[in-house]
Amino acid sequence: MINKLSVATLLVVFLMSCGGKQETSGQDEPVQLSTNQLVAIGKMLVDESDCKTCHHATNKIIGPAHKEVAEKYEFTDANIKLLAKRIIEGGTGVWGEVPMNAHPDLSQEDAEKMAIYVLSLDGEERK
Repeated sequence: MINKLSVATLLVVFLMSCGGKQETSGQDEPVQLSTNQLVAIGKMLVDESDCKTCHHATNKIIGPAHKEVAEKYEFTDANIKLLAKRIIEGGTGVWGEVPMNAHPDLSQEDAEKMAIYVLSLDGEERK
């Protein structure tokens, strides 16, 4: 007859073998998302933000269409960081004199995902 302690022990062993982490270096390694996954997350972040007030994916509103931004900038890590910085800090002069609002509460990581989405809109592959 199996007692409660044996069942609990078997359950713990089973759960550890199925879903437990294996530690190789003693540190958790970050999960690497594909560019397609980052694009999807970036699109969700853009859709949930105030970006739509001034930008559209393909049509100029107040600011340039996101596709125009993608066509102007190569899809590189340097440009992802540059555009993320502009999303966070705002600015003026690159696309005319109408200022882009700053988004200081946005994390660098989320701003980069948004930039990845924008840079993907012209079909260029990430370099």
